Amino acid sequence: MPEAVRLAVRVTPKGGREAADGWGRDAEGRPYLKVRVSAPPAEGAANAALASFVAKALRRPKSAVRIVSGETSRLKILEIEGIDAAALAAVFGAPEP
Repeated sequence: MPEAVRLAVRVTPKGGREAADGWGRDAEGRPYLKVRVSAPPAEGAANAALASFVAKALRRPKSAVRIVSGETSRLKILEIEGIDAAALAAVFGAPEP
């Protein structure tokens, strides 16, 4: 069974809907998934919406998705239990090389 995978995500709160908007790269060239959520960035609402969206998209329970870095930042690192990189790429695509 797959272990866990880490995923860098850049969140746009109050984005009107829950959706993945493809991949981007940070200043150092590291890939991140662009995700918009309709929740505001107050009281953890956007973080909860992000975890819920990713869990639903990957068909994992919400408890399998947790934020390990960037709790108050737009750029977050998620750890997702029970999937591998191939399953992640099948749902969200792979970042451009």
